[in-house]
Amino acid sequence: MRRIERFKKVIAWFQENMPVAETELHYNNPYELLVAVILSAQCTDKRVNMLTPPFFERFPTAEVLAQTEVSEVFEYIRSCSYPNNKSKSLVGMAQMLVHTFNSEVPSDIKDLQKLPGVGRKTANVIASVVFDKPALAVDTHVFRVAARLGLTKDAKTPLETEKQLVKYIPEDLLAIAHHWLILHGRYVCVARKPKCEACGLKEVCAFYHGSRGAE
Repeated sequence: MRRIERFKKVIAWFQENMPVAETELHYNNPYELLVAVILSAQCTDKRVNMLTPPFFERFPTAEVLAQTEVSEVFEYIRSCSYPNNKSKSLVGMAQMLVHTFNSEVPSDIKDLQKLPGVGRKTANVIASVVFDKPALAVDTHVFRVAARLGLTKDAKTPLETEKQLVKYIPEDLLAIAHHWLILHGRYVCVARKPKCEACGLKEVCAFYHGSRGAE
């Protein structure tokens, strides 16, 4: 199957079967989503959603977080993965928000990546979810599902995956496509034992048919 045909079939299936797809992280404003996405690196959304209510009660704004000791932040996120590094990143992120961006989360992807703890994936999430920009974040789920379906070929890095996906996915669908692939990877195309028999995409899936992937 030609790659462009596979993309069309995959997109059509998601549009019919998952017309609404959103982040599972809980947040009320850009600052809260930024914190949640930083915490979510190599950590489940379920765990992050357990941590953030008391976190935001104590650190409701970037100004409050910026004036906090790293050691105190650590106590609120110690059950998250890499709490030491994330504590430092969160305080540094808040300080830069306050002093460089007037306490406002920037919408530009390059500006977002200047913030401590914010890489391209996190920047793309914020840009697409908060500011409705045509950006597609690639996490482990997106990387895995795109390769298995055959949407990408020989992509070795998240950036390579992103470039291949944005080439074929219409710009106005990039934001939701991120959530389609994440949710599919989280609940169906799981890492160790993908639920192929329950998957509505198996007819077009390169992995299911034993193909090397996209042509």
